[in-house]
Amino acid sequence: MDIVVTNTLNTPDKLKILAEGAKYDVSCVSSGSSRKNTAGGLGDSFSGGICHSFTPDGRCISLLKVLLSNDCVFNCAYCVNRISNDVPRTTFKPEELADIVINFYRRNYIEGLFLSSAVYKNANYTMELLLRTLKLLREEYRFNGYIHVKAIPGASHELIEQAGRYADRMSVNIELPSNDSLKLLAPQKNKETILGPMSFISSMIRENRENMKKGKNAGYFVPAGQSTQLIVGATPDTDVKILKLSEALYRKYSLKRVFYSAYVPVSNHPALPRIDKPPLLREHRLYQADWLLRFYGFRADELLSPDRPNLNDFLDPKCDWALRNLHLFPVEINKCDYETLLRVPGIGLKSARRIVIARKRSSLDFEDIKKLGVVLKRAQYFITCRGKSYCKLKMNDQFIFQNLLLDGRTESTRHSAPAPEYEQLSFLLPARNGYGANELHSGGILVGGFANMIPQAEKFKSITGEL
Repeated sequence: MDIVVTNTLNTPDKLKILAEGAKYDVSCVSSGSSRKNTAGGLGDSFSGGICHSFTPDGRCISLLKVLLSNDCVFNCAYCVNRISNDVPRTTFKPEELADIVINFYRRNYIEGLFLSSAVYKNANYTMELLLRTLKLLREEYRFNGYIHVKAIPGASHELIEQAGRYADRMSVNIELPSNDSLKLLAPQKNKETILGPMSFISSMIRENRENMKKGKNAGYFVPAGQSTQLIVGATPDTDVKILKLSEALYRKYSLKRVFYSAYVPVSNHPALPRIDKPPLLREHRLYQADWLLRFYGFRADELLSPDRPNLNDFLDPKCDWALRNLHLFPVEINKCDYETLLRVPGIGLKSARRIVIARKRSSLDFEDIKKLGVVLKRAQYFITCRGKSYCKLKMNDQFIFQNLLLDGRTESTRHSAPAPEYEQLSFLLPARNGYGANELHSGGILVGGFANMIPQAEKFKSITGEL
């Protein structure tokens, strides 16, 4: 296919528009790849992932996150790039974008690329543009750094497969958790065009790994796996529906991550909720619950149920589950198995492993497990050490709830604070954030009155799932 892109804007203006259009996509974590540099090449990526800085709303800023085009033929009600929205439209030529990436990398502005796009003309045409950009970076510039590219729903499997040979990670955004929501807010999309590419990528990843095991020179195919994104709060869908969908995606397609993005009002569509600020606390709780599904052995129907369809605003999902299952506690630290330890609030993956190893040498008390990383202010209500409880008071569910609530009060307050305007990190002139403060300094953190709305440490907890 001959690729022809024409518009009159200069490159800095295009970058400003297309970086702004990409800011709502959060699925850009860059761990899991192992692409090595070659002689005469430029950059590399490795399994430990790239070091990131995060803006207060969780966006990764170590990657150049940009759209190839915001000139979309779709009219999704929740999307700022929908065809009916009156915004400046532009499209990068693959050569332009490849040149920007390389120059930014050489200046140490970025460590990789997160490349998405609106559906420009049609799905296959857009995928052709994306593929051309990747080919230029990998073959002409010999760039071996991290690249995450979006697979365009509806594009041919042949184009997606070719793109996967050049990318470290691919993603297909589901965005809305139910078919009914898609019909209402994104009628040009359907479940099949989204899940079809996801299934194809998953099968190709498995095939590539099998070929590599057999010693075949299979090359790379999406070595860092695939991910997706769900918008939270744009539809009436409950948390239990969202988590069951995530659980099914992990099981069926072996996704690396499901990302949750709090809905940011960008439209006056009658079917969209009228909200003053994005539901950041709900997003945070879903990340915590997601971590429990992936690493702690929980199931979605354990955390939530039809009569309790949404996560607790006041308690993290593990504390909430434990409080509803007090008949399973307390557990003896020196005797219970590893899987049981993981279900105790305040005991994480590392501390559980340390406990299992340490108790082989000697019996552990509360001071011992505190040194091993256990958060006793949460764990104390659910454990015994050497048959003794940490708290001498008679405890019941109300007593524990009140104390856990006091512990989590700061978190809830933090997420209910006024949200700052959503501003994408810019490589152009600095802007003002609308609250009388400079938007970003080099660390990617807001300065001014809202600097600590969601501190880095708290956002890190959302991403890493430390519970």
